[in-house]
This record gives sequence, structure tokens and C-alpha cells, in this order.
Amino acid sequence: MPKITFKYQSGEIITAQEKNNLSILEIAHKNGIELEGACEGSLACSTCHIIIEPYWFPKLDVPSWDEEDMLDLVSNLTPTSRLGCQILLTSKLDGLVVNIPSFQHDVRDNKK
Repeated sequence: MPKITFKYQSGEIITAQEKNNLSILEIAHKNGIELEGACEGSLACSTCHIIIEPYWFPKLDVPSWDEEDMLDLVSNLTPTSRLGCQILLTSKLDGLVVNIPSFQHDVRDNKK
């Protein structure tokens, strides 16, 4: 089972080991990681925004056009930003390290 490490901006680090083909969002929820995912992984928001460590970013599949579109809603976008609902953990990604932004929401939430 592959491992994934979640890093909070506070410095807290949580490592989880899960079976293949679960999304990062699903793994976060199973392990008490604070990653919202308001649309429950249906690619209709950007609240599961994560920042991939630069070493790991080129190892990921290229984001879909729909994911790129949702990433446009992220206020703290970085060159290695992705949506946790769109990345499946596999043996190829064993050891993946992701950062949890200190501030997560999509732009639509501000307009309420």
C-alpha cells in the first residue's frame, strides 16, 4: 500500500498508508486531514486544493481541462497546485508529499 504525507502550514505532518486508487481527497477524509471537498469529488469546486511538492509534480498525470478550469477559482494558486479529488494514489506515487494550504475556499464562496 502506498504512503502519502500531508503537510500543514503549521508544520504538522501526517503520513497515511492507503490502498491504491483512492483519491487524495478520500484519503484525507479517512485520516482526519482538514481538506474540505465541498462537492464531494465531483469536480464542481476547488475546495480540495492542495499543493504538490515540486519533486512529485512531474510524476502526476496532466490535469484535465475541467480541473484546470476549477483551479482558476483558487485564490492562492501555485505552479504545483492541483485538486485532491483528481489525483489517485497508486504505487507509482508511493511517498507522495502534499501541502495543505492554510486558506482554502473557492471564489464562489466569497460571493454568498
